Amino acid sequence: MIIRMDELIQVIGTALDIVECELLGSSTNHGKRISALCALMGRQLGMDEEAIRSITTCALLHDNALTEYILYKYENSDYDTNFKLHCRYGQRNVEMLPLKYDVSGLVLYHHEQADGGGPFGKKEDEFPLGAALIAIADMIDVKYHLQRMHPDNLPAIKKEIEMQSGKRYTKTAAEAMLAVLDKDVLLSLSDDNIIETTTQLLPVWQMDVESETIMGLAKLTAGIIDFKSPFTRKHSVQIANRAWFMSGYFGFDPAKRAKVYLAASLHDIGKLSTPNEILDKPGKLTDSEFTIIKNHVRCTYDLLNEITGFEEICRWASTHHEKLDGTGYPFGKNAEELDFVDRMLACTDIYQAVSEERPYHPRRSHEETMPILWSMAEKGFIDYEMTKSFDVAMESFSNKDVPHPEDMFHD
Repeated sequence: MIIRMDELIQVIGTALDIVECELLGSSTNHGKRISALCALMGRQLGMDEEAIRSITTCALLHDNALTEYILYKYENSDYDTNFKLHCRYGQRNVEMLPLKYDVSGLVLYHHEQADGGGPFGKKEDEFPLGAALIAIADMIDVKYHLQRMHPDNLPAIKKEIEMQSGKRYTKTAAEAMLAVLDKDVLLSLSDDNIIETTTQLLPVWQMDVESETIMGLAKLTAGIIDFKSPFTRKHSVQIANRAWFMSGYFGFDPAKRAKVYLAASLHDIGKLSTPNEILDKPGKLTDSEFTIIKNHVRCTYDLLNEITGFEEICRWASTHHEKLDGTGYPFGKNAEELDFVDRMLACTDIYQAVSEERPYHPRRSHEETMPILWSMAEKGFIDYEMTKSFDVAMESFSNKDVPHPEDMFHD
């Protein structure tokens, strides 16, 4: 399957920016600005396109472990001061990507300072140049909010970079930033211009994605989505695992099986834009809150629809709340418009949501879950034969998580 990986990474980056804005009050499009600045600095330093591709990818995803880190902070007070965690988790995650350039340390050390003042105490020349580029772009954007910084303030920013060269910023990174940061660049980093800017600056990355690569992408994105809320910590991962299992149950070939797994892992990426106060609400949602919840599927479609080569995956990921009688959302599709995988993922999502612990109900066994699916099948909402298959196939996982494909079986 040939897809535009750069477009996929930008979609994941967009989702991360949404989460960062909500949970930390960070500025919008933060990751995109860091990536754009890294592309400019990398070219200024004469890096080849493969190196720039890897560094800008890590820049876009430098805060990819933010949701996981924040959730651990909420649950374990000992983690409050351990800032190293999101660096370690983030490095672990980017290493799942099929990048040809060595990305070792690029995310792990993106908060290091030239004088050793970062979380790991690394000094200049003790951490990769790519990490130093991400670090200076990150610090400058956080401090000065570049998306709304007036060009008249540019001399003050440059003066600060000069003063901190060899201290907060490595000398090489500071020189590169000073060389590229001008009024035109500053204007290109505004929220109104940043999408066009990244489209122009980031290297095109088109590749034929094989099953193993898809599995790594799925694992990365599902983790980002699930850690947004303690009640959805396993939701996307488990739906992906169940979809993998059911794809084997129905005899899908390995390539299709992997695509279904990726679609399942991405199905709730639009939910990253849903406020946690609604996701975690223990009582009944108001009509307006339910409307916000429902909008996550449309957001999923809008995000994935931007990726070239993702047409089938986008469709499968954004139809899991459709119903055979046409009363589902967001598109109101009917039975004739919903294919076998659409129907399978709808049942998968319902089974997981009904069986997992939520703010408004405890974890349910298979015996407690299936009557709800059967009721929906009898009303014509979901596929009757598919429900029958789930009743048989999922019984062995009652009150259990479905193992990751690596731990399950291989075809």
